[in-house]
Amino acid sequence: ERAKQFGLTELSTLQEFCNTCDIIIGVCPPHAAQEQASAVIATGFSGIYVEANAIAPNTALEIGNTMQAAGIAFIDGGIIGLPAWKSGTTWLYLAGSHTTTVIDCFKKGPLEIKILGETIGQASALKMCFAAWNKGNTALQTAILGTAEVNGVRAALEQQWDIFNPGFTRQTHHRITDVARKAWRFVGEMEEIATTMQHSGIPPEFFLGAAEIYRREASFKHTSQAPALEDLLAAVCYSSFDKAEK
Repeated sequence: ERAKQFGLTELSTLQEFCNTCDIIIGVCPPHAAQEQASAVIATGFSGIYVEANAIAPNTALEIGNTMQAAGIAFIDGGIIGLPAWKSGTTWLYLAGSHTTTVIDCFKKGPLEIKILGETIGQASALKMCFAAWNKGNTALQTAILGTAEVNGVRAALEQQWDIFNPGFTRQTHHRITDVARKAWRFVGEMEEIATTMQHSGIPPEFFLGAAEIYRREASFKHTSQAPALEDLLAAVCYSSFDKAEK
C-alpha cells in the first residue's frame, strides 16, 4: 500500500536493483547486515552504500573496508527515532566521505540529517549508545518485573515504584509489552552493543543478557497485538516457571 501511495517501482532482483541505483541505503535487522553487504558487493555495484543498520563501529569498519576494496563508496550511518512521517522525530547520522550526496536525497523530506565527521564508526557508535539506553532499559525493566513475579513481590514492587514516581508502573507495562512483537529484531542489536562495549573497555555482559531477554520474546513476532504482561513474563522467565512447576 505504501509503495503504491508513493509511486515506488518494484524490482525483481537485487542485481536489477543495484544496476538501477547510484545510492543504496542499507537498513535491515542487524544480524543480516554483513550478509546484505556481501550480496550487494557480489552484484558489482560501484555507487555509494550507506550502512544504516544498528551495528557496532568495528562491524561497520569491517563492512566498509570490504566495500571500499570492491570500489564502493562507503558511508557509516545510524538511524535514531520513529518512522519519519514528520519533522523532528527521526535522525539519520552519517560519518565518512560523500555525505553531501546523501544529504541531497533527503532535502525535501522529514528525515533530519546530521554529519558527525569522516571517521567510519562514529555514526554506528552513536546509534549503539542511544539504543543501549533506550532498548537496553526496556530489557532491564522486563528482567526486573520477571524476577519480581517469580519471587511473588511484583505487586509490592509496582506499588513502591508508583510511590516514588506516580504512573511509572503503567508506563513500564506499556513499554515492555509494546515492543514484544518486534523483540526478535533487537537480539542482534543487543549483541552489537555488547561488542561495542567490549571494544570500548566496558563490561559487555548486561547487553548479552538483554539479547537473551529479547530472544525469549521471539514467539510474539507474528501475534496481531501486544501480549498480556503475564504471558510476556512467563516467556521471559520460562526456566524459572518450569522449575517452580517441577
